[in-house]
Amino acid sequence: MAITSGRNFWCLCSSVVLVLATAPARAETKLFESVQVTPSGEYTFGIEGPAADLDGNLFVVNFGKPGTIGKLPVGGTASEPFTALPEGSVGNAIRFARDGTMFIADYKKHNIFAIPKGSTEPAIWFHSDEMNQPNDITIARDGTIYASDPNWKGREGHIWRIAKGADGTVQGQLMSAPRAMGTTNGIDLSPDDKTLYVGESSSGQIWSYTVAGNELTSPRLVKAFQPDTVDGLRTDIAGRLYVARILKGTITLMKANGAVEREITLRAKEPTNLAFGGHDGKTIFVTQRQGGFLESFRTDQQGREHCLQRGRC
Repeated sequence: MAITSGRNFWCLCSSVVLVLATAPARAETKLFESVQVTPSGEYTFGIEGPAADLDGNLFVVNFGKPGTIGKLPVGGTASEPFTALPEGSVGNAIRFARDGTMFIADYKKHNIFAIPKGSTEPAIWFHSDEMNQPNDITIARDGTIYASDPNWKGREGHIWRIAKGADGTVQGQLMSAPRAMGTTNGIDLSPDDKTLYVGESSSGQIWSYTVAGNELTSPRLVKAFQPDTVDGLRTDIAGRLYVARILKGTITLMKANGAVEREITLRAKEPTNLAFGGHDGKTIFVTQRQGGFLESFRTDQQGREHCLQRGRC
């Protein structure tokens, strides 16, 4: 029978405790394995537009009923009410600027709302009756907003460029492009702000454009999926794209040249959009229309928007 000294026995026990304590943490940080975060039914069929603020809180539209915004606190497992838009307005997308301002795309009343950091009161930042919606938005380093504007019945769409002019007023214009677009939906910029990626739901295609002021030039087909199977999209600091494959139940991760790196299997089949969050910007939160909940998985690069908010991109 072997004899173990008290010191050696204490070390052995300590090692066992350390292993047991770290095992769950390792499981939680396993890359590309999605788990459900919030209870089913928290959000309506219109669950969309996730975005995280500087503190890591996640905000999502249509919490409980249309026209609301819910908040998932850092590390939380249930959402709580954050604010409500004016009567008749319904949000479809949220993004944060570098100064912490929250912008919300209101597809019902053709507005872009702004909520300053520290406030919960939405105010109209831009409005145009010429808009079909807007649907999704993305924000450049200089504060310029690009908005997708689909015409679902006509199965076509446009992109708007919205920014403050020299006189300080907010001005919006339809961007010209050398090709007719399909139903423009998910949208995001490359890390250097020079390329705009646009998903077209009707065709299932992802296109890239060079941004030249109010013009979109050099159109390039990045990837063609099946029609009506793409929704929101996001980019990371490495320039890769994450595309919500609605009805397929996955997030497609691919390089800027369209080469697919992996398909991340989700907990439900109808992801509408996604956002980077967490303490390091490497946790992706996905809005699930099927079930009305949020799920998340870890990735190996932080999101462009997360980096942008911290002034590092």
